Amino acid sequence: MARLDYFAPGVYVEEINRGSRPIEGVSMSVAGFLGFTEDIRGDAELFRPMLVTDWSQYLQYFGKPGSDGFTTFGAYLPYAVRGWFENGGGRCWIVSIGTQLPYEDGQKVPEDKTAITSVNTPGKLLSFKLSLKENQSSQGRLTVLIENDEPIPSSNTNEEPFDTGEFFKIKVIRPDGEPVVFRNITMDPKENNRDGNYIGRAVSQPQNGENTTTLLSDLVNIEIEPQQGSFALSWRPANGRYDIKPPRENYPKSLLYQKVYGSPKNRTGMKGLFEIDDVAMIACPDLMLAYEKRIISAEQLKFLMEMMVTGCENSAPSPPYKMVVLDAPPVKRANQFFEDTNERGERVSPQQHSPQDVEEWLDYLGRRSQFAALYYPWVQVINPKNSEPVFVPPCGHMMGIWCQTDETRGIYKAPANIVPRGIGGLAYDVNFREQELLNPKGINCIRKFRDRGTLVWGARTLADPKNDIDWRYISVRRLMSYISKSIEQGTQWAVFEPNDQDLWARVKRTVTNFLERLWREGALFGATAEEAFYVKCDAELNRPETMRLGQLIVEVGVCPVRPAEFVIFRISQWNGQNE
Repeated sequence: MARLDYFAPGVYVEEINRGSRPIEGVSMSVAGFLGFTEDIRGDAELFRPMLVTDWSQYLQYFGKPGSDGFTTFGAYLPYAVRGWFENGGGRCWIVSIGTQLPYEDGQKVPEDKTAITSVNTPGKLLSFKLSLKENQSSQGRLTVLIENDEPIPSSNTNEEPFDTGEFFKIKVIRPDGEPVVFRNITMDPKENNRDGNYIGRAVSQPQNGENTTTLLSDLVNIEIEPQQGSFALSWRPANGRYDIKPPRENYPKSLLYQKVYGSPKNRTGMKGLFEIDDVAMIACPDLMLAYEKRIISAEQLKFLMEMMVTGCENSAPSPPYKMVVLDAPPVKRANQFFEDTNERGERVSPQQHSPQDVEEWLDYLGRRSQFAALYYPWVQVINPKNSEPVFVPPCGHMMGIWCQTDETRGIYKAPANIVPRGIGGLAYDVNFREQELLNPKGINCIRKFRDRGTLVWGARTLADPKNDIDWRYISVRRLMSYISKSIEQGTQWAVFEPNDQDLWARVKRTVTNFLERLWREGALFGATAEEAFYVKCDAELNRPETMRLGQLIVEVGVCPVRPAEFVIFRISQWNGQNE
């Protein structure tokens, strides 16, 4: 940096940065999911977004120990997340809105049995159960470590007490990280046990050199199962690490809408996902489950989808860059609930819901946006709980394909003409004539072709098909979001710089180099860079009156490539001579 003052004679060597700074492209391949999960473990919390990088990590946070991660009540979220990873998805954020369906309004609140931790013994006998003390619940979960210990040393003799191996210590780690240790504990209930502290009595031990004592019963509830005819060694707790959780929040059906909606201030629910900058695509597959189970009404479903779309459109002060993948509910009519049986008592399955039903439902939704996409039909996967096929919303699989395309081809490539992984069939076999009905309305079809298999055969947004044709394609919308967001983040260095011709030239070089790199990769259309884009930052745009307002104006125009959705060959007879 050049100095403004020189006092001593001599030679001064200074480094001056006059070049442009490169713009690094932002990631558009991070997803956000919201729905029901099998469990909540580790650092995960209900209603708050949790970062997950692979399926095993999902099981670590949202599956029961040793489980497959799928719920007994058929939640769609696990299928969507697994489909995301199977189809090339990477990082994603998960918001769990519960580990069970909401209960009926007016019903007694069910007991949360997951808040009680059973501690096994080496002899496979349950010795005691731990649960969080009510006055500790607001402070979050506790971690309990059980480790080997020794008997209490005698103060009257130098003889070392006999160690039967029954003694252990309990270390309670509170949310603030300060451990509380209880030592020389035994399961032997003898009144005159001088070698250890019986766990059934009030156990206290000075902590951290202080003169105060902390009771184990002040931190956790202990439920001891009486043991008959067994030695204390055989039913002492097994060493290990145990998470003692606060009781989960069970809520009635009337609160599901509120829980899904969430709060931007508390970063919960869907609003919590919008607060995470990395998330560029979102989905909530369990809206379909809540609709099927009659937990939310058709109007509530419509307003929740409206909230998701509006949230993607409003990213101020940043340029909008998030997109939502919606699912069409398995309904016969747009304003009616899914029916388990028809007039003849026969079960109604998603296969019987036709393209016309989906078209009617989209009309009922009444929402168009370039930041939303819709896929049809549902896809068939295997339920690991019973090894039976089940139809699930396709949003997770489709978002995984978006991510896969970003990695293998580039964000400018339409995420279509690709085989979705992990599916065994479709809920409806769409034919050519039926897609002629759906495609112009922005409903992307997943179709099965003879000799080619199942393919994603659509790449449109839900933009207005008549008045918003510039944003018809998913790849164009995401490419422009990528360019806008990358330029925004890559030019932060220009804020508060002197607003002069030097700054104009540096900003122009920075943006030009970025766009030229995209053009060379094939993201922009044009035989030359000049045909593909332009960057203008000069005195014509930055007039004295705008500069007095502290504004630097840069005009950028790009020509994005668009997918060849209709490949047309015009074939005629030719006589072999020029015409």
